[in-house]
Amino acid sequence: MGYSTLLKTVSLATLFALCSCETGSTPLAPMEPMPDDASVIYLHHSTGAGVWGGGVSDWFTAYNAAQGKTYRIEERAYPDGNNYPWDNYPYDYWNIWVNHAGATAYSGQDTLEILTAAYDVIVWKHCYPVSGIEADTGTPNIASSRKSLENYKLQYNALKAKMRSFPNNRFVVWTGAAYRYEDTNPDAAARTRAFFTWVKDEWDEPGDNIFIWDFYELETEGTNYLQYPSGDSHPSSAFNEDVAPLVSRRIVDVIEGRGDIGSLTGE
Repeated sequence: MGYSTLLKTVSLATLFALCSCETGSTPLAPMEPMPDDASVIYLHHSTGAGVWGGGVSDWFTAYNAAQGKTYRIEERAYPDGNNYPWDNYPYDYWNIWVNHAGATAYSGQDTLEILTAAYDVIVWKHCYPVSGIEADTGTPNIASSRKSLENYKLQYNALKAKMRSFPNNRFVVWTGAAYRYEDTNPDAAARTRAFFTWVKDEWDEPGDNIFIWDFYELETEGTNYLQYPSGDSHPSSAFNEDVAPLVSRRIVDVIEGRGDIGSLTGE
């Protein structure tokens, strides 16, 4: 892939110093950095576990040592698949964080009230079945688990309002994992690109506490399909090792106030 050779030749110390600025007519100012001991919870399923295993924890250990920080990052399968189904799609985050908000866990899953009290930064994502997007019906329903653009957008807008109600916390939202070509169809794949383009270009807004990590673009490289499969729609271990420093860099940019001016991919 285009960035893999670079990552293999650039030292970790050099990666720490990278801060790509987004182009635009009016440059955005950095935000105030969070404390040097900021805590992060990294919520994932299997795709996220693969990226985590590519070296996220080790990257943070090295960064802390080099920069004199004590950032703490933990990972968690969420939802856990035991008390709540193994689903982490827009409906499920809406159902747990908005529909069942409060100080009490829902079906064994921490609500956003619980997570934000324990962690400064919440990182969350979807696994690749999020990309099985069906055609709209013309009757969107926020309380529906049907995977469609009309439902996803309602659920994402409600999630944005919910996250903004915790202004002292910051959120890193991955654009979703893609299917490989063999596991989807052109219409669903096109709808998936349309949704995550909407997430980046319209849903995400500068100046708030929500930031994107553009995992979808790293996986697809401008196409509508995962380019680095492992034999199914999970990305390969080599890809995971390449992008683990990128999500780590992106999280640190958000912690240190560069969320609106740093690269969405972490490159």
